[in-house]
Amino acid sequence: MDIRKLTFGSRDEFQRKKIADQTIALLQSGIDVSPMVIDGSWGTGKTEFCHKLMNLMREQDSHQIVYIDAFKADHANEPLMSVLAEVIKLIPDEDGKKGFKDKALPVLRFGAKAVGKAVVSHLLRQDAADVVEEFDDAIQQTADKAIDATVESVLKDHVEAEKNLKALQDALEAWAAQKPIVLFVDELDRCRPDFAVDMLEIIKHTFDVPGVQFVLVTNTQQLKASISHCYGPTVDTQRYLDKFLKFSFGLPSTFKINGHELLNASINHAKSLLDESDILSSAEICKDASQELINQIIEINNLSLREVETLIRHLAIYQILTGEKGLSGVKFGYKLIRIWAVALFTFHPKVAQSIANGQSDAEKIGILFNETRIIDWNGDYPYPQQYHALLVALGQECSKNAGSYEPTEEAKPHWESYFNGLFQRHGFPPRAGSRLKILADAIQTMTLIS
Repeated sequence: MDIRKLTFGSRDEFQRKKIADQTIALLQSGIDVSPMVIDGSWGTGKTEFCHKLMNLMREQDSHQIVYIDAFKADHANEPLMSVLAEVIKLIPDEDGKKGFKDKALPVLRFGAKAVGKAVVSHLLRQDAADVVEEFDDAIQQTADKAIDATVESVLKDHVEAEKNLKALQDALEAWAAQKPIVLFVDELDRCRPDFAVDMLEIIKHTFDVPGVQFVLVTNTQQLKASISHCYGPTVDTQRYLDKFLKFSFGLPSTFKINGHELLNASINHAKSLLDESDILSSAEICKDASQELINQIIEINNLSLREVETLIRHLAIYQILTGEKGLSGVKFGYKLIRIWAVALFTFHPKVAQSIANGQSDAEKIGILFNETRIIDWNGDYPYPQQYHALLVALGQECSKNAGSYEPTEEAKPHWESYFNGLFQRHGFPPRAGSRLKILADAIQTMTLIS
């Protein structure tokens, strides 16, 4: 599936078209919202939403659209060139392209020239007050004669660059007057810190032009880390970002269906993936409480859409590695244990490896559910969650802290009854270590150990 061709008409399982409509309305409103940020952690569906949004805007023919994958451009080490190269593609005729290039090249040349002058390349990015202060520091640390020569050269270059930059901005404004330009910059949070920060500063200082807007598709927490990397841990990263970013919003983790029922986007995504999987269809996960266990893993761990895809893919891998028998035609409780094993292998590999190595810790085995010991239960309603029962069954068989999941004598008959439903066996517990062995065997299967 080509994500670039997706539309809200072809797929909108998280009901996000309304968000796209509101985004377009803001971009058309005349309010200064650029740069706008579609914020979110990795794997929350930002890139897919971005392409659907762009395709919706193309359908409406309201803007000229530019898409920049910043991570792919990272190797070029020149964000200005990366942006201008995409803008030039908007110009249909060769004469127009040449005219625009003639105005852009002097700006690019100055940028390359300034990079070679370490003091100035840093200074020109600062506010005026900072420039004066840091320039004084530089003078104290460098020979006066060398500084004077550098200053004179840089000031001449800078005056010329300002003229060239104004010519470039005028050309951009004239082109945008025909139809507004919106540039989508994706994957900025995956770039090298210096490239990400340079991109922000280029957008602010070069592309602050009427009719030109930016939408950054990124994780602002990662951007803050990049800023700290470039300017030191004492910099106020939020204040720094506030100088650049005008409006931010995140894609919600829930959505309403039928106008009122609130659904978790990641849980809904997991169900769709399970329904579509030919490999997992024989396991019929969606038809029994296995789906409930997966939902609990997703909700408690706040899994992103991408993490959900990884979990479902690993379940399919486990099914293949077991000849499509690992999750099919097995006792219900053991099926749940194997799903648990795959999830541990996926998200907590160190804990999983310790279990596979026979070094299981009862207080870590429940890491998927933020549980470290048995819950109080006397047999009355409400009944424990299935994973609580699995924790009791598995925790008692661990080599360390097994007592954390030892029921009281009064509670044992109630847990035994619960286990009968899960494992269809009588007695509490069954053969020593048998359930934990199923967990360990499933983890070893995922490591390709037969």
